[in-house]
Amino acid sequence: MKPVPVLMYHHVNNHKGDMVTVTPETFRGQMQYLHGSGYKTLKADELLSYIKGELVLDERAVFVTFDDGWLDNYIYAFPVLKEYRINAAIFLITDRVENASLRNPELQTLNSKLTIPSHKESKSLIENGEEGRVVLNWKIVDEMSGSGLIEFYSHTKSHVRCNKLPEEALIKELAESRRIIEEKTGKPCFCLCWPYGKYNDNAVRIAGTLNYRALFTTKLGVVKPGSDPFEIKRIVVKDSVIWFKRRLAIYSNLVLSELYLRLKKR
Repeated sequence: MKPVPVLMYHHVNNHKGDMVTVTPETFRGQMQYLHGSGYKTLKADELLSYIKGELVLDERAVFVTFDDGWLDNYIYAFPVLKEYRINAAIFLITDRVENASLRNPELQTLNSKLTIPSHKESKSLIENGEEGRVVLNWKIVDEMSGSGLIEFYSHTKSHVRCNKLPEEALIKELAESRRIIEEKTGKPCFCLCWPYGKYNDNAVRIAGTLNYRALFTTKLGVVKPGSDPFEIKRIVVKDSVIWFKRRLAIYSNLVLSELYLRLKKR
């Protein structure tokens, strides 16, 4: 049995040094390594089938995720994902995508002069209502979804800490984000990623009642048959190809991953 590392990305752009950013050069090297080393990149339903023991993996596999739906995922990551035929899931904050679509629906994303801000600058732009400069819009989501490689799932409606919301507000966050993603993509939205990794037992219960089948956390770990689909652990990817190769060698091996994760918890 080979564990499946679930890889967590946020930004892919040239702002080297951002804690949540991988540079385009590094990202290409990481995806090239996955492709050249024969890793299978799973879709969400395959990951769930693997957890249930229904899918047996003979080869090494990963599940690639991106949080927040940043525009640079389209500009820098998507061409590489298409080149190497890498499957990935992007967790969208639907209020941001709605605002980006309303305020800048015809963004010329292939303009070579387009400037992608840093993560800190991106957050400031969002606070000032300029989501169209930094967030995916529905037109781009449709293009990426149409490739057959990219799946879109919920990161809630407004990126709130789900462990602190009243029940009615939490239901709205989870239900509305799912509804609009399904409406815009025409595909089922059965996965949810908790913003900031914040949730509690009540949030998990509500997500289950809303028919989410997979809940992604920021907890460190790998996925194995029998893992809890409502507490999927992930690996934060660093801006290094060497680090990537070394960690995948560990996290794709049952014995090594268990020993390493045990040491990390000490």
